[in-house]
Amino acid sequence: MIGMVLAAGAGRRLRPYTDTLPKALVPVDGDTTILDIALRNLAEVELRDVVIVVGYAADAVERRRAELERRYGVSLTLVHNDKAEIWNNAYSFWLSREHLTDGVLMVNGDTVHPVEVEKTLLAARGPDVVLAVDTEKVLAEEEMKVQLGPDRELTRITKLMDPVTADGEYIGATLIEGSVVPALADALRATFERNPDLYYEDGYQELVDRGGRIDVAPIPSGTRWVEVDNHDDLAIAREIACLY
Repeated sequence: MIGMVLAAGAGRRLRPYTDTLPKALVPVDGDTTILDIALRNLAEVELRDVVIVVGYAADAVERRRAELERRYGVSLTLVHNDKAEIWNNAYSFWLSREHLTDGVLMVNGDTVHPVEVEKTLLAARGPDVVLAVDTEKVLAEEEMKVQLGPDRELTRITKLMDPVTADGEYIGATLIEGSVVPALADALRATFERNPDLYYEDGYQELVDRGGRIDVAPIPSGTRWVEVDNHDDLAIAREIACLY
């Protein structure tokens, strides 16, 4: 199993930081960036072969590649998304498919969370796909919300859901076994071919709609994490990143 970070996005709501940097390289604790935290977490759970999907300002990641490899004891493979500024991340995820044959623990490159999230996913290993879910957070319109079936399996995942009907929020970390990668890749391709603005989570929904099963793993109670979309989120990230 390898690690993966989706880090192709432009993060326009974080300007001026993202005028020249991808969102994943925005600092959150001194010179520690979101990507630093992701790589540190993956290395701590012994996932040292890591794919990073890059796109916007990819050269900034390339310039730091050797330093990041030395700092965290990882080997980095960069997958380039040349459509990162015009298409959404279902395509980014699909581009990585050839690297995932032995399974992957994937994290979003805009999420700041402690390593307990990765440990929770690995402890839940067994099902083909396991999503890390926050079942405690009070939800609003922007969150990637989930609904679960009677066996705690995923039935629906979308931002376009009444928060009152949701069972939790997907926090941007997934464990995927290699055996399901061909089916997931096909679902992702169908998703971006239908609409390139769709998220990879829409690919998860496509997989479920085709009869695939996706399970969830609730993160530990009280886990402090944040998806960094804007400057308010960045302020939260800077409050909590130093605690890890």
